[in-house]
Amino acid sequence: MVLKLSMRAQSPGGHQVKAVLSIGFILMSFCAGQIARAEVQEFMLENGLKLLIKEDHRAPIVVSQVWYKVGSSYEHDGITGVSHALEHMMFKGTEKHPAGDFSRIISANGGQENAFTGADYTAYFQTLEKSRLPISFELEADRMRNLSLPADEFTKEIEVVKEERRWRTDDDPQSYTYEIMLATAFQTSPYRYPVIGWESDLEKMSIEDLRNWYSRWYAPGNATVVVVGDVVAEEVHDLAKKYFASLPAGETLTVDNQPEVEQLGIKRIKVKRPAELPYLLMSYKVPAFKTAVDYPDKVPEWEPYALEVLTGILDGGNSARFSKNLVRGREIASAIGISYDLSSRLDDLFVISGVPAQGHTIEQLEQAVRDEFEDLKMNAVSEQELERVKAQVVANDIYQKDSIFYQGMIIGVLEAVGLSWRNADEYVDRIKAVTAEQVQAVVKKYLIDDRLTVAELDPQPLDKSVKRPARGELNHVR
Repeated sequence: MVLKLSMRAQSPGGHQVKAVLSIGFILMSFCAGQIARAEVQEFMLENGLKLLIKEDHRAPIVVSQVWYKVGSSYEHDGITGVSHALEHMMFKGTEKHPAGDFSRIISANGGQENAFTGADYTAYFQTLEKSRLPISFELEADRMRNLSLPADEFTKEIEVVKEERRWRTDDDPQSYTYEIMLATAFQTSPYRYPVIGWESDLEKMSIEDLRNWYSRWYAPGNATVVVVGDVVAEEVHDLAKKYFASLPAGETLTVDNQPEVEQLGIKRIKVKRPAELPYLLMSYKVPAFKTAVDYPDKVPEWEPYALEVLTGILDGGNSARFSKNLVRGREIASAIGISYDLSSRLDDLFVISGVPAQGHTIEQLEQAVRDEFEDLKMNAVSEQELERVKAQVVANDIYQKDSIFYQGMIIGVLEAVGLSWRNADEYVDRIKAVTAEQVQAVVKKYLIDDRLTVAELDPQPLDKSVKRPARGELNHVR
């Protein structure tokens, strides 16, 4: 499955790789096919911790990831941003390993580590030489239930989070517009909350908020450990029992998935912000794959895959329609793209983002996008175009599976949103099975005004005297 970290994830996003049908591509397909067929070994400890192991013996390294089923979509008004703030505090120490020890020990053993928070999960990961896996397990097991959460460290770290919000969102006009668009598009869905939290919630957040959140969600029964690399599954299972089995399971958790109410018409907002260029967001409510799994009577399983193929038709490189027709052909857009994540836990958005070319307006760009949709509604895509996009999507999947880190990420994301790692093995075949008629059907069904929110960034004069901090100037390493 092609993993896409959405804009709601507080971490660097994913990447796209252009596909070239060549002998090299065919050889890579074969090699990646052998990797993909390596069986995932699944174990469950008595305390509820799920352990997923995939052996990949090409290099003597191992990736270890711990996924907690909690993120901003689990939050509520008043505590938005608590999942992300807790991620910061997970590096502030336990009684056994004081603040700074975790990163120092991993680095001393030649490893790399980091973490990120998303709407649906929080993940912590390390890449190490294979013999160092016990170090990762010992450190992660210790902070899974024994985090100190000192008030003085929180007082300092919450200021780092606030500065991160200012740098990532408040001082970035496009990101700020995106945040306001989410809060407008979603009325009841928790996807309306920003991962980093609303400023007012960060201002009043307390260490007790984090302690309660940690106590509830950070436990073996709500965690999945994913290990990929040059390991032997049974040996990893023994290690997991050694370090994690003694931890208390935690309370049985239930999640109230507040469904999004039906939208009854187009929503429009204009955001005035100091900026150099105007910016357009057109966001349509669409299903994710989990919706199709949970409600097959409402959403056929092929629809999310048809939306994925549609993304490639419109925004799959220089040969895609947006680039060919709107950037080069009509020269209406200077930049335009699409984001869609079929691996979301809840119904999500199909988002078109663009900047009009010089001499053109937001209104003209919106109409040009609508023209492309109308053409798709009237005329099915050609088999040649469909096959090009399918080859591109499959190539991206192959490139990601060539990385042991992304093999782990794919497994972790699927498990964290309530699906199964087995769904990754179905991805390529389901993409290949999408027809031109199915692509046309999802355009007609979902890309309509009753599902649309349009957000426009109206650029205001820039204050040249205000100096925005460079990323390196922020006291923040996550």
